[in-house]
Parts: sequence; C-alpha cells; structure tokens
Amino acid sequence: MQLNLTCDGVKRRDLLKIGSLTIGGLSLPNYLSLASDRAAKSGRADRAIFIELPGGPSHLDTFDLKPNAPSEFRGSFNPIRTNVPGIEISEHLPKLSKVADKFCILRGVSHTLAAHRLGQEYVNTGSKPIPALEYPSFGAVLSKKLPSDAEIPSLVAVPKAAQGPGFLGIRYAALETNASPNFGEPFSVRGISLPHSISIDEVGRRQELLKKLDRRFADLEKSDQLLEGLDQFGSQAYSMITSSRARQAFDIGQEPESFARQFGEESFGQSCLLALRLIESGVRLVSVQLGGWDTHQDNFSKLKNNNLPKLDAGLSGLLSGLEQRGLLETTAVFVTGEFGRTPKINQRSVEGGRDHYPRCMFMLMAGGGIRGGQVIGESDDTASGPRHDAITPDDVAASFYHNLGIDPATEFNSNTGRPITLVRDGKVITQLFS
Repeated sequence: MQLNLTCDGVKRRDLLKIGSLTIGGLSLPNYLSLASDRAAKSGRADRAIFIELPGGPSHLDTFDLKPNAPSEFRGSFNPIRTNVPGIEISEHLPKLSKVADKFCILRGVSHTLAAHRLGQEYVNTGSKPIPALEYPSFGAVLSKKLPSDAEIPSLVAVPKAAQGPGFLGIRYAALETNASPNFGEPFSVRGISLPHSISIDEVGRRQELLKKLDRRFADLEKSDQLLEGLDQFGSQAYSMITSSRARQAFDIGQEPESFARQFGEESFGQSCLLALRLIESGVRLVSVQLGGWDTHQDNFSKLKNNNLPKLDAGLSGLLSGLEQRGLLETTAVFVTGEFGRTPKINQRSVEGGRDHYPRCMFMLMAGGGIRGGQVIGESDDTASGPRHDAITPDDVAASFYHNLGIDPATEFNSNTGRPITLVRDGKVITQLFS
C-alpha cells in the first residue's frame, strides 16, 4: 500500500492501538465501536461516506478555475462545461462533469490553519483544534448517535482513519481495513475473514474461554473506560466473525463487472465501491482517503496524470452507483481536503507548484437532502479569498450533521463531566437544502 507523507514530514496520526482479540492467529483491528445510545433519527440521510483528500488539493485546478486570471494564477488547465448550465470544472474531470447535477460545489471555503495535521483535524470535526481537547470524527459521532447492529461495524475507514473518536472514547473508533481493494482481486479484512484452518465451531469454543477469563476482570472493567471499550470490541468482533453478512459486505468481488467497472480500475475507485457495499450492508459511515495532493512541485503533471483521473473515476462512479442502488437519497457524501493551494504558482520546479493555502478552498457535498447541481459561495478573481462572506469548515460540518438529523449544537459530556458542544461555531448552510 502506497503511503503519502505530507511535506512537513508528519504522518497522519494513527488512533490509539491497544489490545487485540486473537483467535488462532486471527487478529481483529481494535477500532470497532458498539454504541448504547439508541437516539431517535429524523434526518434526511441515515448513513454517510466521507472522502478525504490529504495533502490539500488545488481549488484553482479542480472546481474553482479562473480562466481570465493572469497566467501566474490560472495555470495550464482549462474549464469544461458540466451537465448543469453555468457550472464549469476542470477539463481533467470529464466524468464528474457528467454527474454535476448530483453534487453541490462549495467555493470560497476559508480558514486559517495552514499545517496539514491541524487542517485535517479541523475539517474532520468542524471545530478548531485546541490543545486541551480532541474532538471526535464525524464517524465517531454517528456511531454514538446511530449505531449499527452487532454484526456490522458502525464506522469503517479505508484504509486508515485520519481522526479518532476524541473525547467520546475508544469504543467509538473506526474499524480500519489497513489496505485498499484492487480491481478484480478478492479483498478481505484481517479479523473478519477466517483462515481455512479455523471453523466457526472452533471460534465459538474459544469465545467461551474468553468470556470465562473476562469475568475474572469484571470488577476492574467497570471502573475503566478503556477496558470497557475493548470488551465491547471483543463482543462485536465475535458477532462479525461468525456472521456471513459482515464478510460478504467486504467482498467487492460479488459485484457484477459491469457495475464495478464504472468506478475505474484504480484502488481509490474500488475503495469507493467498497464504501457503497458497506453502506448498503448497514455501516453508518465509511471514510475513504485519496492522498498525494501536496503538490509544492510539478502540480500540473501530478494532477493531470494521477490524482484527477483517480478522483474523477472513483467519485463519479460512487455518485452514479449510489443513485442506481437507490441509496443516494439516504447517504450523505462529503468530500474535502484540509485546505486549498496558493493561487500564485511557485517556481520550485520547471512547471511550478502550489503551496498550502487555507484562505480559499473547495468542498463537495451530495446525497440526503442536499440539492445537487448548484454552486454555493464564490471566490474573488484570482481565487485568493472569498468574494463575499466566507464559508467555514464549522458551517459545512454543521450542515453535514444536519443532513444526518443530528443537531450540531448537541452537547456531550467528556469523561470528566465537562459539557462540550459538537460544533461550536458553525451554522447550517440552508441553501444546500433549498
């Protein structure tokens, strides 16, 4: 699996990894969540797919082109028309141009955090990072508010989770696949697929032994949030291992080739196909990553030859596939990087590159109650900042939660009893739903 490190040398932070359920060499990743909160649901969507573009994609070369700007700003890409009159995007996103009626483009999104990790935490939570508190990811919140049943994890990250459960606790962490599927190849997650030498009966016998051992530590677990969370991981791990439903959900090989091919043959597209299958099976939120957007050098060749074709095939396939399966109206889709890139092209390479730029960026939203085929917000003539009022990551997060029937002003208590507002400063963007 290719790893994409950012320019500051910091890897995307892994979640706390503690303990494992081991059955005959079979290890289940310790990121499953089992929720007890069965809160009522009243949103337009009841599941979500969060697509993160780590590194920070250039807004000027994707969804906010400025063909009339001076050459040192506009770059070498040209805009093309979409299937929505008046909306244009990059010429290297031809498949997305044909499904523009299914998603909304947010332009002029703006914040002030130019470091990769801080920007990632911000867009993954909708709250500015602070040293004394870690906010939970969207998936962790959804796992708590709308947990799936025992056979299916509430939250899955393909391949890794960029943001952890924060103050909600380890029980609301994600199941990480630690790998991405490839076209035409079987895909399984370690800990869900059984080795040939292990039978379901053998798993049952070993589970009974684990239960006897667990009872020895019952008093300790009652007073320890971490151990309680790990115990719940074990319970759901057993349910998933012995359930064919979970194993089948991860098996993209069951899809007809005609359906799978529309996602493209790259790993990102097949990850989007996996996300669709998991959502269809009952998973509440699937996060998918497509890295490599930190284009300080050779911005245009990297985008043209690698990132944009992958994004174009995978995301267009996902939106079309969700609609074909009747899932788009109940699935909220959110696509974002941590920031945009500098409007003025640098000269660090022959063709130039673009640097970190949080003052102006794009985000995409679709599904549920989102009205596709529109652009909300506007940047100035060189995409250097919002032309009018800025849209903030807080506002987008509040709108994402609203689309899922979760009040962004909901208060949770930390493990110390401190009341914490889910999204401190964001307001729902009503135009998204009109």
